[in-house]
Formats: sequence, C-alpha cells, structure tokens
Amino acid sequence: MKKVLTAAVLLTLAAAANAADVSDNPSGGYVGLGWGQFNLRLDRLDDVGAAVNSVTDSDDNAWKAFAGYRVNPYLAFEGAYIDFGRPGDRFDTSGTDGNYRADISGFAPYVIGTVPLGPVELFGKLGYLFYDVDINVDLDGPGPGVDSSHSDSALTYGAGVGFTILDHLHLRAEYEIVDIDDASDSSAFWLTGAWRF
Repeated sequence: MKKVLTAAVLLTLAAAANAADVSDNPSGGYVGLGWGQFNLRLDRLDDVGAAVNSVTDSDDNAWKAFAGYRVNPYLAFEGAYIDFGRPGDRFDTSGTDGNYRADISGFAPYVIGTVPLGPVELFGKLGYLFYDVDINVDLDGPGPGVDSSHSDSALTYGAGVGFTILDHLHLRAEYEIVDIDDASDSSAFWLTGAWRF
C-alpha cells in the first residue's frame, strides 16, 4: 500500500508540473483504464454457516475499464467494468478452520461531480455496482468444501483528485467505498488514466 501511495504522490507532482488548462477541453467523451488495490472486509461467510468466528481482511490487485461523457467541467456520467481480483485468506470456526477466496467483478454506472481548481480537479462520485461473486471455501477438517455463486448489486461512492496533461490525458487517484452484501466496509484505491476527446 505504501508503494501505491508513493506512486500516487509522484503521479500528482508530475501532473501538476505539466498540467494543461482544462478550459481548452470543457466537455466531451472519454475512455480509460485503471489499476488499484481492492480491500475485502467480510462480515461473515454465510455459505459456511453461523460457526464462523472471525474472518480476516484480505486484498488483491484490481483493474477497470471505463468510458464516460463530461456534460461540462462540473458534471460527468461514467460506466465502468470492474474486476476486483480474487482476495482470500484464512478463517476460524468453532469446528474447523479453512481458507476462502472470492472472485468479484461487475459493471457500475456513476454520476461524477467535479470542482475544477485550475489544473487540479477534485471530484466525488456516486454509483451502483451490479456484480457477480464466486466464493470458494476450503475446510481443513473433514467434510467437503463449499463453492457458491450469486449476483447482487451494491451502492458505491468515492472521491479523488485529477489532473489533465497534454491537453487530453487525464490522470487521477481515487478512493472508493464498495458496499457489498456481507462485506459492507470494502474499499478500493485506484490510479487511472483517461483520454478526453
């Protein structure tokens, strides 16, 4: 995580030094890619039953591809396909211990509000994630493991800072809360780049 934060600071400083005037590109479409870290904080593992006493936090690399349209410098609409990776860890139960792994991905539409401050843009985003999750549970003791899949939806929101360089390349760092069922305190940190047309 320290490496990611260091990269974000260096990216911010480099972008600030070379930032373009966003008034030259106040609206229009854009496409982009992002890389980040997803932190899964499970409240419980329903498929294992009520015997689960503790589940540790877990994380994995994540990526997303997105496209959007800026109505003006203050408002944009965006859609993103997000792959949160396969976070997993150990858990303890009253009967036996085990390992779990969750494979989570989905699509999220967002509304993004931006406050332009010269070359710097502060933004907040609100969206709704429609996701699929595959959970694999491998128990240490006797008995079969558990595999389950389901689809659901969740509120997601976040904030961050962005810079535009070379007139069209928009770089941003953002923090996002993902209110997944049974993992309501999960979050992601993203570094993204988008080309504004």
